[in-house]
Amino acid sequence: MGAQLASGSGGGRRRGRRNSRRKAMSDINVTPMVDVMLVLLVIFMVTAPLMTVGVEVDLPETAAAPMTGQDEPLVVSISREGTIYIMDSEIAQDTLTEKLSAITENKRDTRIFVRGDRAIDYGRVMEVMGLINDAGFTKVALIAELPDKGK
Repeated sequence: MGAQLASGSGGGRRRGRRNSRRKAMSDINVTPMVDVMLVLLVIFMVTAPLMTVGVEVDLPETAAAPMTGQDEPLVVSISREGTIYIMDSEIAQDTLTEKLSAITENKRDTRIFVRGDRAIDYGRVMEVMGLINDAGFTKVALIAELPDKGK
């Protein structure tokens, strides 16, 4: 009886070895990777618009039609405190034109949008626009919010 058990258990191991010699499965399951990529895509689609403007500016409203263009505009923002920003970077007023020239690589036809907080003096916005215009930039425009139709 003892011999039968030993041969029976040995036979089971041999069968296990024979099964392990079968051809290994070489298919890669990409479903989890696709799931992760889709989740990341949704996250980036939701957060990308929130990351476009880093300076908090309360824009005035206007009924003018929005401007359209093919190239990416450069945005100069003026905060409530009167601080000047190029995109998200704070900049001193006396170095504004130098930085704009460096960023645009002296392309004077680059579109530049000026965003001014509604609480600041209109003269401050015009001062910054004048500096940009004096530097030779010809396509300078103001950004404002469209009014809500439901008001």
